Formats: sequence, C-alpha cells, structure tokens
Amino acid sequence: MGVGEWGNDGAARLFLGVEPPAGARRALEAHLREALGGRGLPGRAVAPANWHLTLRFLGETPPERRAALVRALEEADPGPGFTLGFGGLGAFPRPARAAVLWLGVEEGTSALGALAGVAEAAAQRAGFPAETRPFSPHLTLSRIRPPRDVGSIVERVPAFLGRIPVEEMVLYRSHPGPGGVRYEAVGRFPLRP
Repeated sequence: MGVGEWGNDGAARLFLGVEPPAGARRALEAHLREALGGRGLPGRAVAPANWHLTLRFLGETPPERRAALVRALEEADPGPGFTLGFGGLGAFPRPARAAVLWLGVEEGTSALGALAGVAEAAAQRAGFPAETRPFSPHLTLSRIRPPRDVGSIVERVPAFLGRIPVEEMVLYRSHPGPGGVRYEAVGRFPLRP
C-alpha cells in the first residue's frame, strides 16, 4: 500500500473487521425499520454503509507499523471461509443502561473468534500491544449518549435471521468528520476457499 493510497498525513486510525455484503445490510435495515414501526434507533445510529464486525481495533497507526501489519496479514493463514449467522439485539454494558445497541452473532462464533485470533497475532507481530479485552462478536447499530434504558427495544425486535459468507478480513481506516465517522476499506485479506 503506497503513499497514494494513504496520503501524506502520517498516522491513520485503523481496525480489522468483517464487512457484511450490501444485500445483508439492506435486509437488516428493512428488518429494523419494520420491527421499530418506522421509528429510528435510539442515540446516534451507525449508517448501514458503516456496519461491520470488529475483529481487532488498532488505533492511530504510523506508516511503518501499517506496513508491518500488512506484511503480517499477507503472511498469515486466516483459515477457510465460513458462514456467520446473526441473532437478536443486545446492549453494552446492559440494556437497562445502554451506551451501545448491537446485533449479536449466533452462528459461526468459533470461526469468527479464530479469525479474530489471526488478526490479534498479526497485530502483535507488527508491534501492537496485546489486546486485553475478550473478543465479543457484535455489529454496532447505535451509540447512545447519555446511556439509557433500551430493554423494551431489545425485547421487541425479533432476531434477525440473516446469514452472510465470511470470505475476507478487511483493514479499515476511520475518517472522522462533521457528519460522523466514515470507514474506508484500505486492505482486503482473503480467507481460504
């Protein structure tokens, strides 16, 4: 990844994740709209174009470490592709005082955890400190400030039974802006067929 793709701005805010296909994002958006009777999600909803499952947050990353990370990811064996199935809604830290509303993963959690392990190993080989928090697979739907009770929403919205193929790990760059953060895929690392 050369300077042309990164610009000359030095450090970039990065993370590794899984990108749901556009069709799955549209289906989830319709599912939520119908379940909520046309009302929006509480708090600051994440735009469907930004929906992803984070495997490893990396933060501000200087060019040398970016290059080391890309090399480590290119050399890693990410394992075979798999299918991931979604489930119901949940909230961090808990529905009664939610700061984040999310969609859970019900199928493929072991394979997704293994892929997160590959991302973690590559990050450590590139010089990032070890992640101390346990991996918690979820798709963030909304950030809520100040926290509030979303228990009725978590109970009212039925599980989203969508399934997606996971065929690659994506390196994302975050671009903060006045309209919110935009995520750009700057690297794709395919899983084995």
